[in-house]
Amino acid sequence: MADDRQQDTASRLTASRRQMLAAAALAPVLAGVPTGAQALSARKDHGLVQPVMTKLADWADVGRALGRPGEMKRFMYHTGMPRRDLKVFSHGVRVSASLALGTHVSFVRYADQSTLLMGDVVVTEGELQRFSDVLQEHGIMQTAIHKHLLAHQPDVWWVHVHAHSNDPVAVARGLRAAFDRTGTPPAEPAAPARPLALDTAAIDAALGVAGYADDEVYKSVFVRRETVADGHMILPPGLGSTTSVNFQPLGDGRAAISGDLVMIAEEVQPALMALRRGGIELVELHHHNLTDEPRLFFVHYWAVGDAVKLARGLRRAVDTTNVVPLPGGVG
Repeated sequence: MADDRQQDTASRLTASRRQMLAAAALAPVLAGVPTGAQALSARKDHGLVQPVMTKLADWADVGRALGRPGEMKRFMYHTGMPRRDLKVFSHGVRVSASLALGTHVSFVRYADQSTLLMGDVVVTEGELQRFSDVLQEHGIMQTAIHKHLLAHQPDVWWVHVHAHSNDPVAVARGLRAAFDRTGTPPAEPAAPARPLALDTAAIDAALGVAGYADDEVYKSVFVRRETVADGHMILPPGLGSTTSVNFQPLGDGRAAISGDLVMIAEEVQPALMALRRGGIELVELHHHNLTDEPRLFFVHYWAVGDAVKLARGLRRAVDTTNVVPLPGGVG
């Protein structure tokens, strides 16, 4: 018990300091400048290309080629495609599409007029190979193929996609052709927000960030404090370098949680240990990208229990990493 009190005190002190720094760290992001850019050395800064702000209208052709509407999330033109056609069960829980079955693809424009695509696509095991074949036919890379859930039925895989091109419409057409080889459903109108059977104020307090509702799931987001580059391109906060925490209500204050923590190498073991000490199960440890700098690792996790207690356990894990809260998500 004494150890728990000491850990809670340390967590609050660490979080308090991080909250004071968060506004300063995120201020340039919210003003349209990638976070941490000024902290790069002159050597590293040389040759790195900055993302530029765009408008929804700038992506009209991409949206038509993709066949689904998108939205702007600061630097990113983002399209979400939840796999509501799938009925996936893990450890007795019917997994919501918003918890762990969402396909997401984002396009970012750069100062050199090139475009970066990054995304995470949900496919069944039966879809995986033909989906991969079509991606390869269209020059779209796969940078990770892995699991987000422990034992589950039916078998589902998560595929990270990546392309750098001067023709984003051609990339979107390639994605569309690949999606057409899966059961990914067409876009649906956004459902009206519904109250969540969770103490979201207590979750926010435990995690130290204002979360937001996404369909029937409550989400919290953190971003790396330092500048992250993919090759010679600076990644905007929220693209390929986030910690996500997702709560699916199960009733009586309980929730299933799923998400991932973003870490650099020296943070991996402390984060894994903190997750286990918080009663949270480890799912998979891996990379999402091939040429990121600093080199980022992600651990996916799962747990079922009291939502606020799990949030406290997650907070201790988050506090082992160099992230800052992103209130209300990326949008």
